Amino acid sequence: MSNEKLEVKIGSRKKKSYTAQFKLDRALDALRGNVADIARKYDLNANLLYLWRDQLIERGPQVFETTPDQVVGELKTKVARLEQMLGKKEVGLNLLKNFSNFYSYRNMSS
Repeated sequence: MSNEKLEVKIGSRKKKSYTAQFKLDRALDALRGNVADIARKYDLNANLLYLWRDQLIERGPQVFETTPDQVVGELKTKVARLEQMLGKKEVGLNLLKNFSNFYSYRNMSS
């Protein structure tokens, strides 16, 4: 369903609605090829393809921008992973201390 058009009935009229993936694919097609041919192939208005193409060109750089929320989320994930690793190391260290104490005690009592 990510690469198709949908039809929505509003009253007695049918309104075509397109998925985001469909729009992206057609806008990319419009960048690469003849808009009129693409419009005919997919039964679209050429002006609509020009609009999608222009929106892609205009908003495209936003795809590669990182927002402060994204950076914070990435850092929180990294901190959680590091805390988990630290916790595992502490458990391992405590086990080694316990084994060391156990064997020291056994050697002292022999």
